[in-house]
Amino acid sequence: MALIHPTAIVAAGAKIADSVEIGPYCVVGEHVVLGERVKLKSHVVVEGRTKIGADTQIFPFASIGHQPQDLKYHGEESRLEIGERNQIREHVTMNPGTEGGGMLTSVGNDCLFMMSAHVAHDCQIGNNVILVNNATLAGHVHVGDFAIMGGLSAAHQFVRIGRHAMIGGMTGVESDIIPYATVTGNRAHLSGLNLVGLKRRGYDRDAIHALRAAYRMLFAPEGTMAERVEDVVEQFAGQELVMEIVDFIRADSSRSICQPKLENVD
Repeated sequence: MALIHPTAIVAAGAKIADSVEIGPYCVVGEHVVLGERVKLKSHVVVEGRTKIGADTQIFPFASIGHQPQDLKYHGEESRLEIGERNQIREHVTMNPGTEGGGMLTSVGNDCLFMMSAHVAHDCQIGNNVILVNNATLAGHVHVGDFAIMGGLSAAHQFVRIGRHAMIGGMTGVESDIIPYATVTGNRAHLSGLNLVGLKRRGYDRDAIHALRAAYRMLFAPEGTMAERVEDVVEQFAGQELVMEIVDFIRADSSRSICQPKLENVD
């Protein structure tokens, strides 16, 4: 049987795996599903149609699955789905989706959400993502695998953040961030590629060299972005990482592509 502290309140309809641990003063709603070995440390509230995958740990005073902070929300039965092996630290908030955004907020596997991070309605977060203390995502933000949001950073609604991107601390992100990029600034600008992250994750030297060369071409001052993209496709057609950035730029988006300051094209 699940290990449930006598001060915890678990609704009768909640689906709780036998290996779950629910600590003191937690509250679990009637539509919640907790997978194998999920641990709610203490003072955790999980509400709404929220599903939490195996081996995820949630720390005190986190608020998971309460209704979105969106005035257009009118009680629709939207969902929040959190994957496996995530760590959700103190005071983190995550909201379910809305009718206007696909009815689903989703979080992948092996993510770390540090203290007071916020995931708003209809966000789609990949695997191995890190939100550092007080990092916040507005509604409808997409975050790719292995991306890192620095402390006190924030992403505007509908922004896309590509895989392996690094967002500097206290950075405000208003535009789409290409995969493998590093951005910094009060209003984010590209400041190069996330070379440290690429090396840590085992990408080979040739792939990184090709990525650097393509980055210089894409954000050179000459020509239009469309022209530079075509030049990159012609020169780097066989390079998987480069083509991922090209596909990202070509994809439909309501936001512009974040650009570097000219002196930072490197």
